[in-house]
Amino acid sequence: MIYSYIRISTDKQTLKNQRFEIDEFCRKNGISVEKWIKETISGTREPDERKLGGLLYNLQKGDILICSELARLGRNLLMIMSILNMCMTKGVQVWTIKDNYRLGNDINSKVLAFAFGLSAEIERDLISQRTKEAIARIKAQGDHVGRPHGAKSSELKLTGKDKQIRKMLEQQISKTKIAEKLGVCRTTLRRFLRDQELFPTGLNETVC
Repeated sequence: MIYSYIRISTDKQTLKNQRFEIDEFCRKNGISVEKWIKETISGTREPDERKLGGLLYNLQKGDILICSELARLGRNLLMIMSILNMCMTKGVQVWTIKDNYRLGNDINSKVLAFAFGLSAEIERDLISQRTKEAIARIKAQGDHVGRPHGAKSSELKLTGKDKQIRKMLEQQISKTKIAEKLGVCRTTLRRFLRDQELFPTGLNETVC
């Protein structure tokens, strides 16, 4: 089956030019597109966030995907390589008009597929290495990396329950009982009380 994918980034652009290029290409080569996928969305969005994701999922061995240029598939090299590698792994040919690529099952395409996969892996490694170096630099400067210890647990479990906690404290309910009712450990509750300054008048942190 022959598919065609055309994409523009904004409503100010038009899909007509891409459609015309592909129609002319098909006419000259005696073929016809059986299904068109059109969308208006930024190429920086991941394929799964676009119609392209569904298309890639449904492509089968022997299918052909035609687009005006590789840039229609994505806006960065890593994304484009990942998409091309996926297509060639599934035995799908990718044809582009402006770039004049015919990526399929021939030996040249397999070499390209290897290069695409290797380049993507190298890029991921470089990103990972840059991240590690940045973290190491921050630590060397004495700065803290990440969330404060315990902050995530308190916020996720107790955020928004200030009034409920204050009311129970005013009723002289022990912190142990309050923690049990809220499904948290007593340490998490005490930290939340301290950070939010929720001790009511007449009570202090030693109440238990």
